[in-house]
Amino acid sequence: MTTAADFKPQHFKWEVQGKVATITLNRPERKNPLTFESYAELRDTFRALTYADDVKTVVVTGAGGNFCSGGDVHEIIGPLTKMKMPGLLEFTRMTGDMVKAMRACPQPIVAAIDGICAGAGAMIACGSDLRYGTARSKVAFLFVRVGLAGADMGACTLLPRIIGQGRAAELLYTGRSMDGIEAERFGFYNAIHEPEEVLGAAQDMARTLADGPTFAHGMTKKLLHQEWNMGLDEAIEAEAEAQAICMQTQDFHRAYHAFANKQKPVFEGD
Repeated sequence: MTTAADFKPQHFKWEVQGKVATITLNRPERKNPLTFESYAELRDTFRALTYADDVKTVVVTGAGGNFCSGGDVHEIIGPLTKMKMPGLLEFTRMTGDMVKAMRACPQPIVAAIDGICAGAGAMIACGSDLRYGTARSKVAFLFVRVGLAGADMGACTLLPRIIGQGRAAELLYTGRSMDGIEAERFGFYNAIHEPEEVLGAAQDMARTLADGPTFAHGMTKKLLHQEWNMGLDEAIEAEAEAQAICMQTQDFHRAYHAFANKQKPVFEGD
């Protein structure tokens, strides 16, 4: 069994308070860019979270007033220009695997975004379940600016489902940035907060979710992901099966007895 104490990442900060883990990208002098190593460690961390029963929700943020500036120009972009196809494909699959691991882990992920949120950083935001930002933040899908397709790390699937096809197409074709006001208006952000409050708001939401029926939250996240490829009849059947499973949990019974006694239920995730 994996526990929160088993996580000792080398390339980002890992802090746990109660049932909430906070991942902080921590290279503030460079606006928190990713490296080959941090990509892989994030991927492995989210994969391992599937087995960490004591972590119920995850917050992702960046240090020093920025979220993440994407792949490090010197440590990633430069070396990529010298690689042959097998190495390039190994890298692009690894970055996509990080997003797949975020979507596959049962814990809801809440992103707290300030400052620059670009390229791979914007895809970490897309891979999260909820996003809280600031008015001054800048979100940009920069791939086109370096001569690449906007189709990267699941962008052409995730972004349209968050903000709509037309808006996603414009951002992916142009690589332009959107500020926090526009990001909230588009539905990319669930809410915007002051810079000094955004992390706290994300952690408050994470604690609220962690105190809820976390087995059921995991089921909701799983179905939100799986139903993308289902027709309505198939989706309704999947939800019927999921709900029947949740009706066997102790949390469901706790909620009923609390309601019957005019009390607030205390969920334990089992």
